[in-house]
Amino acid sequence: MRRLLSPPSPPPLRRLIRPRTFTVLALESSADDSCAAIVSDAPRILSNVVLKQHEIHEVYGGIHPKHAIEGHQHNMVRALLSPLSSAHFFSSPSPSDAPSTTPTSTSATASTASRSPAAQASAAVSASHPTPPNPSPLLSTCPSSASTTWQAPLSLFPPVPSPTAPPPQQAHALTPLLTQHPNPPTFPFLTLLVSGGHTLLLLASSPTSFRILATTPDESIGRSFDKVSRHLALPWTALGPGAALEQFCAQPFDDSDLPQIPPYPRPFKGQLAFSYSSLHSYVERYLHAKGGLHNIDLPTRLALARGFQTAAVAQLEEKLLLAFHWCQSQDIHVHHLVVSGGVASNTFLRKRLAACITNVHSPITLSFPPPALCTDNAVMIAWASMHRFLAGDHDPYTIELLPKWNIDTL
Repeated sequence: MRRLLSPPSPPPLRRLIRPRTFTVLALESSADDSCAAIVSDAPRILSNVVLKQHEIHEVYGGIHPKHAIEGHQHNMVRALLSPLSSAHFFSSPSPSDAPSTTPTSTSATASTASRSPAAQASAAVSASHPTPPNPSPLLSTCPSSASTTWQAPLSLFPPVPSPTAPPPQQAHALTPLLTQHPNPPTFPFLTLLVSGGHTLLLLASSPTSFRILATTPDESIGRSFDKVSRHLALPWTALGPGAALEQFCAQPFDDSDLPQIPPYPRPFKGQLAFSYSSLHSYVERYLHAKGGLHNIDLPTRLALARGFQTAAVAQLEEKLLLAFHWCQSQDIHVHHLVVSGGVASNTFLRKRLAACITNVHSPITLSFPPPALCTDNAVMIAWASMHRFLAGDHDPYTIELLPKWNIDTL
């Protein structure tokens, strides 16, 4: 007699259901880079595009606002096309030639954009840029209408307006939470934001809670790098004038073979405050006293450049040690230091700060984003807005652009 075998039990339903992925398309245009990226909550960077405008701005020695906006109007559609294509985010057009906007994988979708004046350029694309060949409804629209096309929520980042810090600064600070997954920095941590727009030393208590410990009343470290590079007439590299100065300083000359120059100033010594205008002014006055750059030989130019870079980074070192001492006095236990922003890609700075934190009373883990994510990018905007989307926190489509926010009141 044959035994009847019962069919195997089906696997639990939870094993048959694929976890839903939440995917964000982000745009960033707060300075001169036209950026687009697609990031999932896996977390995974599906695509990252940055279109630069160096050939436009080098002749001016820095970013020219009017030409930057024109550059965004020219570049933003192209920036948007590339990540959508490389991430295979949308299916191919149907045989009826009606473009499909259905995501190719089971996912939730949303769009986000930095909420800054330069973002007006991306919003103006549909009115001023020719429609690309065979477009989907998304490709010739601004972020809010793109979100409408998908029936997806819009989040402009950050959510709360106030008067001092631009939105990319918060996104820069949170980038290592993505790039160092699954072992990201733990809150609370110190974050040093060093870019062309800001020099900020912050205590981060959560993704939306920051306390400013030190800032600058005049200009940022990145802007000072750019000005000194211009004073020394250094040709821009692919990463701009600040990177050109770093590259110039790295030439194989021993410091002992260079001429001695007077010491650079040390502003706000012993205080939690930065100041960089005096450093580039030092270079300007030195060149003026010598009758101009044409009277300065290569070794002297190199001595000026290295002296500036050393003084600029030394100021960061001093303020960091003061900040760690303040945290200890307030019984705030900090174990991580996050350094982000465009200047954080500077190799000399990275080595000096790694040596600096060995002087802190307790072990500190130093975190830098990859160099490609130190400068402006849309990956950081997507990731920094992710927690808002997942919490169901969305902005209305009528939200207005604002120039500055106070990062410690987000």
